[in-house]
Amino acid sequence: MGEVVMRFVEVAIKVPLPRTFDYKVEEQLSGLSTPLEPGMRVLVPFGNQKKVAVILSVKNTTDVPENKIKNIIEVIDDTPILSAQHLDLLSFTARYYCYPLGETIHIALPGALRQGESPDKTSINMVTLTEKGAKVPSLKAKTQLNLLKQLSQSGKSSLTELKALGFSKKTIDSLIDKDLITQTIEHDNQWQSVAPTVGTKPVLNKEQAVACTAINQSTGFKSFLLEGVTGSGKTEVYLQCLEEVLKRGEQALVLVPEIGLTPQTVNRFRRRFPDTPIMLWHSALTDNERLQTWRFCEKGSCAIVIGTRSSIFLPFLKLGMIVVDEEHDSSFKQQDTLRYHARDLAAYRAFQHKIPLILGSATPALETLHKAINNKYQLLSLTERAQTATDNQFKLLDMKGQPDQAGIAHASLATMRQHLNRGKQVMVFLNRRGFSPTLICHECGWLSECKRCSTSATFHKAIGQMICHHCGDQYHVPHQCPDCGSTQIFPNGKGTEQIEEFLSSEFPDTPVTRIDRDSTRRKGSLEKALDEINLGGARILVGTQMLAKGHHFADVSLVLILDVDSGLYSCDFRATEHLAQLVTQVAGRAGRSGEPGQVLLQTHFPEHPLLQDLVNNGYQDFARFALSERDDADLPPITNMAIVRAQGHSIKQVVDFLTDLVPVNGVSGIQLLGPIPAPLERVAGMYRFQLHIQAQDRRVLHQYLSQMVDYLSTSKLAQKVRWSLDVDPIDMI
Repeated sequence: MGEVVMRFVEVAIKVPLPRTFDYKVEEQLSGLSTPLEPGMRVLVPFGNQKKVAVILSVKNTTDVPENKIKNIIEVIDDTPILSAQHLDLLSFTARYYCYPLGETIHIALPGALRQGESPDKTSINMVTLTEKGAKVPSLKAKTQLNLLKQLSQSGKSSLTELKALGFSKKTIDSLIDKDLITQTIEHDNQWQSVAPTVGTKPVLNKEQAVACTAINQSTGFKSFLLEGVTGSGKTEVYLQCLEEVLKRGEQALVLVPEIGLTPQTVNRFRRRFPDTPIMLWHSALTDNERLQTWRFCEKGSCAIVIGTRSSIFLPFLKLGMIVVDEEHDSSFKQQDTLRYHARDLAAYRAFQHKIPLILGSATPALETLHKAINNKYQLLSLTERAQTATDNQFKLLDMKGQPDQAGIAHASLATMRQHLNRGKQVMVFLNRRGFSPTLICHECGWLSECKRCSTSATFHKAIGQMICHHCGDQYHVPHQCPDCGSTQIFPNGKGTEQIEEFLSSEFPDTPVTRIDRDSTRRKGSLEKALDEINLGGARILVGTQMLAKGHHFADVSLVLILDVDSGLYSCDFRATEHLAQLVTQVAGRAGRSGEPGQVLLQTHFPEHPLLQDLVNNGYQDFARFALSERDDADLPPITNMAIVRAQGHSIKQVVDFLTDLVPVNGVSGIQLLGPIPAPLERVAGMYRFQLHIQAQDRRVLHQYLSQMVDYLSTSKLAQKVRWSLDVDPIDMI
């Protein structure tokens, strides 16, 4: 028997406590086959449970009393699954967003690794066309033809991608039996490419060339804001910069805001780099598929990952560049549990790896623009539309006194007919799904309210239900007013479902396609709708902001934006910024085929300075004016903010909890507002209040928040309510 050496490990465990835990490991000198290292997983006893923990440090001493320290049960890994650099990223994330480190690591890991499974599931099923299938044979089955078309565009796709696009196993197997496609297994052999095969690429204009040169000639960490008007060719800049990264044999991460954008983005990337391993990361992947992608990244088996916000936590063997497309998009911000912002973590990660970061948007977030103006980021402007010599034509349509049908002015309908008669497509945008926001009684004024929220339940005519879009509760549509018994109950307000119904009757010979969360619930339905739109020809598109994000519709020549006024007056100081971004992004769907498009904005306030500035001077001018307003008001991004949100069944308990957090004599450098009711005070039967915390100095804010979190871990009042801390909030409501 060899000499027994007592060692201790500090570990992070998934528990809602802002602390780590020490355990002991008894090992003989000839004991473990590999030494314990940070980043390895171990199985430990915790209370009456066994939990998977991640080692943070190995040490010879501990402050925990000997009678209270427990032994680890099992060492799961032979080598670390998290590098020192990756642990640093996760530690920074936990500190910055004031979230327990154990839960932060748990969120970042694929589900299989959280459960203690082996990381070595390193093969993935890929589907490609055969020589026979590449000739696109005539098939009666439309889904089979669509699958061949998808593979023709992408070069190859994983089984996961195809299933996420709505292709069934039966369809895939049928084409395999016909020898039109083939399935192969790719393993995690390390990817190396000094000179990647590059598909046909367009000639850059002067602004694009300047941007590419600036990015490619940069060394070390540098952040670039690529501020390009819609259609100016930002993606082409990404592609030509990524080409240089691939030539060096390095990897790249491309963040996109929505899962719906990943298939079309990856197809374009694969056409450009046909022999380069490109993988996706999004919520539709299974646990095993996420683990495969994780391992391929870690082993250097894939060159480019295109993913949604959680892909920021993927490990890379040799990361050479990070791109954040549509960086202003709110979906990069996680709105529950760990409330991180993928764009901001991308900046930290690029700093870690000493690599360039590209933030691209036609409508940059004011936080990003503020950093560019203050020379923390390098601003690269693209002012020329790649397809069109002139900009879209904007027009404000004054709705005062205007006759309308289903919320659409007669003048707007006439303009729609002109464009449809030319064989063009028309987009009608309304950021409100359902048939109408509420029902109203014409006898007594009763409104259909949600029973558990301080808001109305939305009428969905197609399924005959009242649905609350906040808590999800559903109710039967009443035939009589519950207050006065009248049968005179009618829809009040407009939704996309009502717009679709009206336009289908108004233009009976023109196909109408609605794209919103309701119409695209079924797997593959969004992709099917987009394919129908891209066939071209006269068609009306009706939708919410799902239509506004990154889609290329070549035949759309007119965009009609309804209910612009809803964003002009709000208790959220960011409402006008979000409105300006949305209007600009939606307007950018028009005029992408070589001729300028037309954009109609229906409003009762055509003289409003925001609308005038946006229409006459564009988003760039609006954003700089908005920054000066934020400066005058001491609001982010000029100052730094955090919000403590609390909710409970008792108003008193919620208010008492937040009041307890307000120091009696104040704190130097900290401004507090609250407790105040949330703009939507009651949701799902819970009363909601907020405490706003602001500071000019970010370090002062985080010192205050750190002390607050320590206090909350022992507060008895905190145990009586649900509370959360949101650092750098983007949604005040």
